[in-house]
Amino acid sequence: MRIAEIFRSRQGEGFLTGTESIFVRFSGCNLRCRFCDTPYASWNPEGENLALPEVLARIENLAAKDDRASVGHVVLTGGEPMLFAGVVPLSHELRRRGWHITIETAGTRYLPVACDLMSISPKLSNSTPPREERPGWARRHDQRRHAPDVIRRLTGEYPYQIKFVVDSPAACEEAQRYLDEFPGIDRSRVMLMPEGTDPVVLAAAERWLAPYCAQRGLHFCPRRHIEWFGLVRGT
Repeated sequence: MRIAEIFRSRQGEGFLTGTESIFVRFSGCNLRCRFCDTPYASWNPEGENLALPEVLARIENLAAKDDRASVGHVVLTGGEPMLFAGVVPLSHELRRRGWHITIETAGTRYLPVACDLMSISPKLSNSTPPREERPGWARRHDQRRHAPDVIRRLTGEYPYQIKFVVDSPAACEEAQRYLDEFPGIDRSRVMLMPEGTDPVVLAAAERWLAPYCAQRGLHFCPRRHIEWFGLVRGT
């Protein structure tokens, strides 16, 4: 498995915001989002090729560091962790050891993983990279970003949350049209999250996005890790 980083921090998005967790970031992605804030796991993938025992050892070591109580949550993220066959035995071994497992995915690939919370972030048209700058990737990104059969399978087989990254009211309406395709998705598990990596920009977006979510029975999803740490690796 190619791993960009393994670190301990607090979850900054979704239903488990604030939960102390170990993060395992896989390096490699089948998409190229315009607003990707981890280019070292997508546009310019970095990392080490690690075997399963080494990944598990690093997780266990981080869990008990600084003589604090061990954490019980692991987040498998990326990049796109569902690209890697190694995520299957890793997730099942974590389950055997009693970890709570969240998997962060764009919902374009399926693997038979063990997972307690499938955190799905479907990509809207605002994610496509500039066509004039990256014509090949723009085409591939648009071809790959929507996989309805995968979305149905993930939401049918696992506990889930859905997070859309939005930058305008038009993107919010696109998210609503996206959901119309999936009447089985529980709207109480859907979140709209502002695009941005600057706390000032995120705060400005919250002023219009939070009321929009409240009016439509959706959750507003802040990016607390940006508020807490800034855009810094290992957080």
